[in-house]
Amino acid sequence: QVQLVESGGGLAQPGGSLTLSCAASVRSFRSRAMDWYRQAPGNQRELVATVLADGTTTYADSLKGRFSISRDNAKNTVYLQMNNLEPEDTAVSYCHARLIGTLNGYWGQGTQVTVSS
Repeated sequence: QVQLVESGGGLAQPGGSLTLSCAASVRSFRSRAMDWYRQAPGNQRELVATVLADGTTTYADSLKGRFSISRDNAKNTVYLQMNNLEPEDTAVSYCHARLIGTLNGYWGQGTQVTVSS
């Protein structure tokens, strides 16, 4: 059974930081690309960041260097460090584990990130 459990969401002030974690119960974790997505009410789900199996990272252009994705293969965990948060970052953040060799995969249930003063 595949399970992705996000944690670390909550309330942050504008300019503050949060770190999200995704604990992945999935085979061959170290061979999988991992993604963070987010979705605000009324908006489409958008890709925030990706870390490939070789450690290569990519980010949405709109983040302007504020976020950082990383992985700990020994713990089967992927992280998203979010800095200089803005109210527009308010969304449910989802962890995504790709099927090996594809862009599709498994989803976590999400964790709420709220940025407000």
